[in-house]
Amino acid sequence: MTTAEHLDTIERLRVREFPAEPVRSGGQSSGPGYHLAQVARTADFWEDDGSARIEATDQINAEYGALTQALTDRWGEAQVFSLLSLLDRGLDGEEIPEPWDEMSNTTGHVHLWRAEERWLVAYVAQWDSEDPYLLMAGVTVIDPP
Repeated sequence: MTTAEHLDTIERLRVREFPAEPVRSGGQSSGPGYHLAQVARTADFWEDDGSARIEATDQINAEYGALTQALTDRWGEAQVFSLLSLLDRGLDGEEIPEPWDEMSNTTGHVHLWRAEERWLVAYVAQWDSEDPYLLMAGVTVIDPP
């Protein structure tokens, strides 16, 4: 997908109603007050000799950089928000609201923009070291904890 297609996905998420109950389907998760969507992914790393991971890292970083620049051009300078303390707080038993809990389990930081009454979020996720990198985008009305 292209950056223009990523922006189109984000715009569709921005205007879509939020569901009353959490829903997960096809690279997307939504719930009360948020939508998260996978906009790009790399290959898996199950039998990688190292070169595929380097190529995938370069690819996802290039797409992430292009997306964050396009969002900055439209919505202004991003806030870079660390999620590392959220992961620790969640492990200590604190209830972290979605979508922040899901994000903190897959990445160390996100880029945030305020778009009217909603937050736009972009980040690179990875569930496990053998899994692909996922370029993720989201929209939420839930303030960062």
